[in-house]
Amino acid sequence: MAGQGTPATALLVKRGIAHRTHPYRVAPDAPNYGALVAVALDVAPERVFKSLVTAVDGALTVAVVPVTGELDLKALAAAVGGKRAVLADRAVAERATGYVRGGISPLGQRRRLPTVLDESALDLPTIYVSAGRRGLQLELAAADLVALTDARTAPLQTH
Repeated sequence: MAGQGTPATALLVKRGIAHRTHPYRVAPDAPNYGALVAVALDVAPERVFKSLVTAVDGALTVAVVPVTGELDLKALAAAVGGKRAVLADRAVAERATGYVRGGISPLGQRRRLPTVLDESALDLPTIYVSAGRRGLQLELAAADLVALTDARTAPLQTH
């Protein structure tokens, strides 16, 4: 359970939150990256979540959704009381979070952003999210992720 030197793992260690780190190897430009991460970790793909930085009515917001589906932007906007959501520009996302695309974690971000977690996470014993760099995932309880990020939960994915 020792950290692997990212702001996300440091936060978990500091708060005493139970977690495990899982290294993996997947080419960063591979199509279906998230599904390949699930295969590399030998876990059900619905347990692997991607963190997408979006702009809801211009305000940056993180959506955490399973890699098995796509983000429903209208559902995200509704979940935070907004009208319109779009994916944020890559450079904006990286600057706001302090992480690079493919390694954006919902935890330990440079600027703490409002977070919405797909409600399917609550039905799972643990979920996997980026640990803050490509090639490293965190496994933790969804309730701990919600508590650490003050996340809302809502149905966010389309299939």
